[in-house]
Amino acid sequence: MAPSFLSVSLLFIGLHAADGYMEAVMDRCLFNSTELKDIELIRSHYFNKLEYARFSSSVGKFVGFTEQGQKKAEDWNNEASYLSSMRASKEIICQHYSKIAYNNVLTKSAEPYVTLHSETPPGDGPSSMLVCSVYDFYPQTIIVRWTRDGQPETTGVTSTDELADGDWYYQTHSHLEYTPRSGEKIACVVEHMSLSKPLVTNWDPSMPESERNKVAIGASGLILGLTLSLAGFIYYKKKSRDRFSLV
Repeated sequence: MAPSFLSVSLLFIGLHAADGYMEAVMDRCLFNSTELKDIELIRSHYFNKLEYARFSSSVGKFVGFTEQGQKKAEDWNNEASYLSSMRASKEIICQHYSKIAYNNVLTKSAEPYVTLHSETPPGDGPSSMLVCSVYDFYPQTIIVRWTRDGQPETTGVTSTDELADGDWYYQTHSHLEYTPRSGEKIACVVEHMSLSKPLVTNWDPSMPESERNKVAIGASGLILGLTLSLAGFIYYKKKSRDRFSLV
């Protein structure tokens, strides 16, 4: 699976505040490899959160977005030494940090784990729905698909985006409208760079989850009842023997 385009923000932010106004500068590096041709440096200038000018290594000069920003961009573009240093920063800053990112983060991966369950949607929708939930995977790019009897199933499928958990891991959820059919085999298939082969999770329609829970609760109650009955019977027999011994 090809990696998606990667964006790394280098938080080299310069701040200047005076009389309630805020000036900020932020450098970002966009890259999908450590090759210089695949890297873009962007320096953005902000005034009170509004970006008024930007340098892009792909453009090779500053561009202004406001009247004042256009004037500043023209001044910076006329400073040959400053413009030359900005162009060199792509290699000095971005290529250096892209190598660090690849070596320490972007070459790592975490295998997902999958849960598969059924639920009844509210309202007048389908009578039942299968939900394939995929958790704790990294990097973000992942494929979640359904098969029915070994063939791809796309009808009645909806999926969420990859949701960031805030700790480098992601999760996603795919839903399949489900009408039980005798003998069919439904599976959720997950493909991810951390896996040597697709992870296949088969749905077992032999008993709905709610019914399995009822059976489990009923069995637990039956065992508890038998245990209490046996304890009562043993206690009764012991008391009977003690009473006859005294006589």
